[in-house]
Amino acid sequence: MKPQHKVFNLIILDESGSMQSIKHDIIQGFNEVVQTIKGVEKQYPEQQHIISLLTFNGLGRKYLLENMPVSELSEINENQFMPDASTPLYDAIGFSIGKLRAYLANESDYNVLVTILTDGEENSSKEYKGRDIKQLVEELELQNWTFTYIGADHDVKKFALSISITNSIIFEKEPEKMNQMFHQEKEARLRFSQKIRNHEKLTDNFYDNDENT
Repeated sequence: MKPQHKVFNLIILDESGSMQSIKHDIIQGFNEVVQTIKGVEKQYPEQQHIISLLTFNGLGRKYLLENMPVSELSEINENQFMPDASTPLYDAIGFSIGKLRAYLANESDYNVLVTILTDGEENSSKEYKGRDIKQLVEELELQNWTFTYIGADHDVKKFALSISITNSIIFEKEPEKMNQMFHQEKEARLRFSQKIRNHEKLTDNFYDNDENT
C-alpha cells in the first residue's frame, strides 16, 4: 500500500487581551475547523492530516496541540484559551515555523499549511523582526509550504504582504461575520486538499480570489 501524503496544518492563534471579546467564537470556530480537517481526511484518504495549534501572547507561547493526527483530536475548551497581554506575533511565527521545519527534516512527501489568526499587528516581539519572517515565508513557499493570514482591527492585507503572505482574509468581530470567515476558511481547506490530489500550484489563491481577500 502506498504511504499517505502528509499534510501538516500549523495554526498560530493570537491569545492577546484584545481577543477576549471573541473568545467563544474563536473556540467554536477552531473546533469546526478540526471537524472540517477530519472530513477532508476522509474525503481524501490518500492524505494524512496532522495539526499543531500554537497560542501566544506577551506572557508566553503554548502548544495546545503539537503534530497530532487529526483523527485523534478532541475539541479545545474555554479553559485552554485565555486571552491576555500583548501581541509578539513575529516571535510566535518564527518559533513555530522553526520548530515544525526541524521536525520535518527527515520527511519528504508532505505539504504544510500555515494559518495565522490575529486581531492586531505585531507589538512586542524580541526574537524576530518583520524582515526575518518575510525571508522565512519566501524561502519556505519554495518547499511546499503555504501561508495564510486572517486578521481584524488593522490593515490586514498590507501587513500580510509586508511578510510576503498573499493569502489573507479580513474578519469583523461579530458572530455572524466570524461564522462567515470560518466558513470561507473551511471551504478553502477543502480546495487545498483537492489541489494536492490534482498536483496543482498551492501557494497562491488559497481563498479563491474571494472579494474579502
